[in-house]
Amino acid sequence: MNNILTSSWFYWAVGVAVGLPIALIVLTEWQHALDRRKSFLIRPVSLLRNYLLPLGALFLLLAKATQIPTQETPVKIVATLFGFVVMVLLLSGINATVFQSAPEGTWRKRIPAIFVDVARFLLIAVGLAIIFSYIWGAHIRGLFTALGVGSIVIGLTLQNSVGQIISGLMMLFEQPFKLGDWIETPAARGRVVEVNWRAVHIDTGTGLQITPNSVLAVASFTNLSRPPGAYKIKVPTVFSLDDPPDRVCAMLTRVASELPQLRPDREPRAVPLGGIQYRTSIPLRSPTDDGDAKAMFLRWIWYAARREGLHLDEAEDEFSTSAAVGDALHKVVAPALRLTPAEQQDLVPHAAVVRYGADEIVQHLGEVPTRMTFIMSGRVRVTAPTEDGSLVPITTLNEGSFLGQTALTRERVLAEARALDEVTAVQIGRDQIEEVLQQKPLLLQELGRLIEERRGHVRRALAAVDD
Repeated sequence: MNNILTSSWFYWAVGVAVGLPIALIVLTEWQHALDRRKSFLIRPVSLLRNYLLPLGALFLLLAKATQIPTQETPVKIVATLFGFVVMVLLLSGINATVFQSAPEGTWRKRIPAIFVDVARFLLIAVGLAIIFSYIWGAHIRGLFTALGVGSIVIGLTLQNSVGQIISGLMMLFEQPFKLGDWIETPAARGRVVEVNWRAVHIDTGTGLQITPNSVLAVASFTNLSRPPGAYKIKVPTVFSLDDPPDRVCAMLTRVASELPQLRPDREPRAVPLGGIQYRTSIPLRSPTDDGDAKAMFLRWIWYAARREGLHLDEAEDEFSTSAAVGDALHKVVAPALRLTPAEQQDLVPHAAVVRYGADEIVQHLGEVPTRMTFIMSGRVRVTAPTEDGSLVPITTLNEGSFLGQTALTRERVLAEARALDEVTAVQIGRDQIEEVLQQKPLLLQELGRLIEERRGHVRRALAAVDD
């Protein structure tokens, strides 16, 4: 018994038997804590717990507890695995603390992953050479000589592939683009989603364009994402020769300024190109919005041009005819304003049937309306902005409803009205509405109460959000 207690192997065996479970428990709790915090250190800690600690315990049992000579092959194999895991753990820890957790915009975040891969490969090669030299007694100088000769042979054999790798490294060293940037090359236009040893992967929206690094290194291409916020689209349009250019440009600029994809700190601009040609420049937040912004702009100007009597694509619009106006007055305006047939007939020359596209603004926040709008079909959502810029829904107007009633009081509207789908409405100017209401004092009082009710509804909705 005394011989066992005085033997060094006994203390090493007890230390491993007690220390290994305790260390595993501590590392497991640490691993769970990092997992809950979504920390980048979860992988290094997992390597430490699952591989390095058991290998270290096994090495101590072999070399100290069982006292197997370190020159024996089993001990060398365990020592080699332990050294390799230590090297991988160091590389993983450096990658997690230096690169993965780097703040946005810093050089650590911008460095291409391919550079990190090259550095990792070189460090692994050096680490393996040291491990084999120290544990197995390998001749490092001869190994590096063999590797040098072998690399020449491999380089001559795979010169095209190696050339692409070198081209990729040289191109990425300059960093003409980064992941997420939009680029335009002679072969494709899209967003960069991956850069590896051989090629750049470009998401074109219809597929993945694989462009070799050697092609990009010798070709010219455009980075649409740099400088940030400078990207804009230019949309050509055609109008009639009879349309006044200033009115056309004002309409195009107004519609472009209402696009949700518009960059907030930039203004769109429309210019005539001579004859029937016009061009609208629209600055966007990102090239990602290119297709959506262009489609929405072309859709909205189709409606806006017809509302303002302009001839987009030289087309004539015969939607708002006298018969259509008379029918609209009879269906939606007469019940709301209690019009007689004679009053309806008198309003026909002063009213117009108009249409709005989905998501188009029917009534702007803060404007003083100059006409009342009566909805014939479609839906209009009324929203009000809060102090932080978010929109609070107030109500949804359907067929038979109207808006723009503050035209009678010359007050600014407190809410914005936007079409949820295609909306058809009849609009009547303020002066004509006032002439009708002069003969209907009771109806005028009812409209006054309705105006106050709607304004109160907006104030209560905003107050509820603040509370």
